[in-house]
Amino acid sequence: MNILIIGGAGYIGSHVARELLDRGHRVTVFDNLSSGLRENLFPEAAFVYGTIMDYPALLEVCRETIDAVVHLAAFKAAGESMIKPEKYSVNNINGTVHILNAMAETGIKNLVFSSSAAVYGEPKYNPIDENHPLRPENYYGFTKLEIERMMDWYGKLKGLRFASLRYFNAAGYDVKGRITGLEQNPANLIPVIMETASGMRKELSIFGNDYDTRDGTCVRDYIHVNDLALGHAAALDYINKNDRNLTVNLGSETGTTVTEILEAARRITGQPIPATVTGRRSGDPAFLTASSKAARELLGWNAEHSDIDTLIRSTWDVYKRSIP
Repeated sequence: MNILIIGGAGYIGSHVARELLDRGHRVTVFDNLSSGLRENLFPEAAFVYGTIMDYPALLEVCRETIDAVVHLAAFKAAGESMIKPEKYSVNNINGTVHILNAMAETGIKNLVFSSSAAVYGEPKYNPIDENHPLRPENYYGFTKLEIERMMDWYGKLKGLRFASLRYFNAAGYDVKGRITGLEQNPANLIPVIMETASGMRKELSIFGNDYDTRDGTCVRDYIHVNDLALGHAAALDYINKNDRNLTVNLGSETGTTVTEILEAARRITGQPIPATVTGRRSGDPAFLTASSKAARELLGWNAEHSDIDTLIRSTWDVYKRSIP
């Protein structure tokens, strides 16, 4: 297949591109490099510099005999989305409208969308399955949910076939060491720990240690980015072969505390990684884990690389290169 990956130079996008190339697909990356990196591009893939806000440019690339689109172009900082909702409205929602319209105009039927567990909001139960109420508590999650609803309408009205993949906490780096571009301004726990271990930050802030968990720190479900890439490839195969839409969680189904991640990082890196406990962040649930039963049953997908040691070691292999 000829696959257009929008946002394919980014952290997750580059891993998806590598997986699809490994499977023999032809790949075109469309990216404005606002957070993606040229070093994350592969010579086997075509690259088009562009933004989803430029509809004519998007339409032009969609006319290049594209069979499917993978959409990973979104702003994703939940905290920022509560301060700058207009930024997230324009890019995430309006930008996706451009993608959907370009696909409709050029007859592209298959779309794999990078959604998020943020569509669920405060968990009513754990593990969270796809039947959990959809009540996002930040504007980022709201944009993802609105996009899912738009895709459903385009499916009914324009024959779109889509897979919406609700990620939990993406982490890790390519286990074969083929992707080395560091995330720009990361806000997630593991890359922040790695920046501290490599001296790029002075210390790690732990937001609360008085939660009702086994060590007082928040529990999260960490999914290796290679496993996410496998999920994208499997979802694309599913909608192409079955002519059906798909919405599934992608998570490891294992809950790990902030302290457990930190101690594993200290052990694997051999670095002290200074950390200070600060106050809780508003909206942080104590416990958040996924049920990925639907992905297993429908896609034959399993989290193969998402044990904590692999997550930490594959990330450290990249970050330790930045140490002088």
